[in-house]
Amino acid sequence: MTLNPPTPSGLVREPAVLVLEDGRSFRGLSYGAVGEALGEAVFSTGMTGYQETLTDPSYHRQVIVMTAPHIGNTGVNDDDGESRRIWAAGFVVRDPALRSSNWRARRDLEDELRDQGIVGICHIDTRALTRHLRERGSMRVGVFSGAAAQRPESELLDVVTAAPRMEGAALAQEVSTTEAYVVPARGEKHFTVAALDLGIKEMTPQMMAERGIEVHVLPATSTLDDVLAVGEHGPDGVFFSNGPGDPATAEHEITLLRDVLSRRVPFFGICFGNQLLGRALGFGTYKLKYGHRGINQPVMDRATGKVEVTAHNHGFAVDAPLDAVSDTPFGRARVSHVCLNDDVVEGLECLDVPAYSVQYHPEAAAGPHDAAYLFDRFIELMQARRTHHQDEKIEEVH
Repeated sequence: MTLNPPTPSGLVREPAVLVLEDGRSFRGLSYGAVGEALGEAVFSTGMTGYQETLTDPSYHRQVIVMTAPHIGNTGVNDDDGESRRIWAAGFVVRDPALRSSNWRARRDLEDELRDQGIVGICHIDTRALTRHLRERGSMRVGVFSGAAAQRPESELLDVVTAAPRMEGAALAQEVSTTEAYVVPARGEKHFTVAALDLGIKEMTPQMMAERGIEVHVLPATSTLDDVLAVGEHGPDGVFFSNGPGDPATAEHEITLLRDVLSRRVPFFGICFGNQLLGRALGFGTYKLKYGHRGINQPVMDRATGKVEVTAHNHGFAVDAPLDAVSDTPFGRARVSHVCLNDDVVEGLECLDVPAYSVQYHPEAAAGPHDAAYLFDRFIELMQARRTHHQDEKIEEVH
C-alpha cells in the first residue's frame, strides 16, 4: 500500500504539519487546500454531521479536530449546510474517505474544502491530539502544508504564538448577516420574532417557522428601535442565536438584551445567547478548559429531572450558582439545566420576566432532537404575554 495515495480528485497529497502553541507538533499530509491555517484548536466528538459542523458560524477562527476517525464518507450535499460557507479556520482528520458514497452527495468533502480555501491535515494521530487538548486545554494552533510545512518548526511556532487568542475576541459581528431578512411561517402565522444573528444556523429559524413563527433575522449591530420595528405592533418575542467569540466583549448586544428584558418582551437565547443572558443578569462568564463540542453531551433539565442528549459548540460558560435562586436587576433567576459531565451551567430561567436560555443547540443540526421542546416553550411564553395583554384590554373596556 502506498503511504501517499492519490486524493479522490487524483491529486497527490503534500507534506503537512500541525503545530500547537505549547510546541507539540504532528506531521501528516495535506487535506483540502494547501497553505497555512491559524486558529484555536478544538475537538468535536460527533461521529456524523461534519458538514453542519464546518458551516456553523460558531466555529469561526477555530481549527476543528474530528475525534471520529473516518471523515468524508457521505460527501457534501446542497441541503445540510448551516450557513452560506465554511467558517472553520482549518480541519484535522485521521482517515479521509477515498470516495464519498451517499445518494444525497453532490461532491466530495475534500473538493469542498479546497474550493473554499480551507487548509487541513490528515493521517495524524487525532486520538493523541485530542488527549493532549483534554489535558492541556484548547490552545492556538497552526496547520501548514506544502511549502509552508518545509519551514523550521521553530519559525512555525512563532507564527502560531503571534496569532490572537480567543479570550477577548469579538467575533459575532464578523459572522452576522449585514442585511435583515425574513423566514416566513409555514402555514398559518401565529407569532413574529426578532432574531439577532450572532452566528445563527439556518435550521434555527426553520424550527420556529415550522411552529407558525415568522422570523425576522437581524444583524448583530441592530438597535432597540430595529428590534421594536419588527411586526405590526412590535415583535411577540426576541431570540439571540449561537455565535463565536468571548461574551465579555459583546457590550452592544448585552445592552440591547437588557432593554428587551426591561420591556418584558419574551426572550429565548441559545449558546452565545445563553452567555449574553447570563451577563445581562449580572453573572460572569469564563473560558472552559477545552469546551463542549459534539452531538452527544448529556444535560439534565433540573425542573423535570429529564436527561437530554444534546448538540454543543461552546468554549465559554456562565458562572452562576447551581443551587440557589439569584437576585438580579430583572428579578429572580436560577440555573435551569446542567451538564452531567462537569456541572457546567447549561441553561438559565428568569422567574419574574419572560426569559430563558440554554447553552446547547436545540435545532439539532447535526444532532439528536431531545431538546426541540424548547421552541414550544418559547411559544408558551409568547402566548401567555398575548393573553395577558388581551385580558388587560378587556378590563379597560369594563
